Amino acid sequence: MTVFPENFLWGGATAANQIEGGYQEDGRGLAISDIMTAGSLNKARQITYIDKNGLPGTETALSGRNNLPQGAHGAVFSNYYYPNQRAVDFYHNYQQDIKMLAEMGFKVYRMSISWSRIFPNGDEKEPNKKGLDFYHRIFKELRKYQIEPLVTISHYDDPLVISQKYHDWQDRNMIDCYVHYAETLFKEYKGIVTKWITFNEINAPLLMLSFDKNAQDTDYQKAYQKLHYQLVASSRAVQIAHKIDPNNTIGNMICGVTNYPATPDPQDVLLTRHTWEKLIYYASDVQVLGKYPPFAKRLWQEHEIQLEMTEQDQEDLLAGKVDVYTFSYYHSSLATTHDSKDQVKGNFAAGVRNPYLEYSQWGWATDASGLQYFLEIIYDRYRIPVMIVENGLGATDKVENGKIHDQERITYYRKHIKAMARAIANGVDLIGYTTWACIDSISAGTGQVSKRYGLIYVDLDDQGNGSLKRLPKDSFYWYQKVITTNGEEL
Repeated sequence: MTVFPENFLWGGATAANQIEGGYQEDGRGLAISDIMTAGSLNKARQITYIDKNGLPGTETALSGRNNLPQGAHGAVFSNYYYPNQRAVDFYHNYQQDIKMLAEMGFKVYRMSISWSRIFPNGDEKEPNKKGLDFYHRIFKELRKYQIEPLVTISHYDDPLVISQKYHDWQDRNMIDCYVHYAETLFKEYKGIVTKWITFNEINAPLLMLSFDKNAQDTDYQKAYQKLHYQLVASSRAVQIAHKIDPNNTIGNMICGVTNYPATPDPQDVLLTRHTWEKLIYYASDVQVLGKYPPFAKRLWQEHEIQLEMTEQDQEDLLAGKVDVYTFSYYHSSLATTHDSKDQVKGNFAAGVRNPYLEYSQWGWATDASGLQYFLEIIYDRYRIPVMIVENGLGATDKVENGKIHDQERITYYRKHIKAMARAIANGVDLIGYTTWACIDSISAGTGQVSKRYGLIYVDLDDQGNGSLKRLPKDSFYWYQKVITTNGEEL
């Protein structure tokens, strides 16, 4: 018999900036993702801009991060391809797409709202009604099939105007902009949406720096300050959501990476603990426990961090604790103080290669046991319900006679769902699982669509060519069976 609870939330996940398109329709403003070019495994994405002297320029892009030089403003140029602008055009195909999700038997659909579709610049007093109406149509379509929406308020999709104005969350005014936006959503969709996530992978600023060996103390200062303002914004949103509708359930969202010591050297074991503290616990302790952990002082001292933090901030953090711990999980990593020639090189992957694991073509270690480990460690630490809201395999799919035989993806999912079952059997209160992604989308890291995660194939290539026709993959039918049997048949 299955160990998954009867009301387990099976489903899939997407992000507005990666699937929606319609980037200039119905009053939507530009977002950071709209000025990001296409890239590849070996070619970084770029942000395009006009500098303070009126000259065009580019700068290396990082997910959800405004990297513009001082005095520059983002711009779109005709000689670049910006994959997120059309993405896979969910904006005009949502009815067909949601119907296919229903055919798989989805109980929940994790999605995000495009902030600049609601507030084009990010700081208007009144929302864009056409933007609000679009999501009303989405939620109506989901409810038609008894699919519960799980809505991420901010998913690497800040409006370009305020991101430039406030230098990527380096100004306290961003908190007020976010809180006004979140409150608007809570009021507008009261009784329609009751499951929310405040920020996608809120620990990303620190994770990104962990891949940069040349990062300076000034970079860490910006990252910690951005993270603090977002943590405060999240906590205020949680309080407002609970006040507007006591039925609201609010989650945080952490990019989960299981870290192991590469050797039995005590220095490696200690480094592994410190890596967990910096990249995982630092952000989630604040969101779940309501205050910075004791080791935060050590982390701040490492880079001479001086946080702009008020007493009111600390009161809000304590009052705005989340109800559920949500996280993404794709791979594990090794921590070591020793030099090694066998290094991992990939998309947001670095460090020493683990000889016991297999790696994807994008450099990520497939490690289902690492998911079990993460679940058990996190639940033991926080004792609140846990949900996996991203997990999947990016791979190159081939269409053969109108079919996509993605056995590698099925194998990946099978291993990870078995690991989930073991964690549940060991006492973890795991309430749901949404695959990344339920439909092929634009990769946040590389801007490619050929790095496919979906259970649904979209006819689109990395240059933007294709019919956008949807096709179910073999994994579509396999996951359909998993949901129907509540995880019993894998």
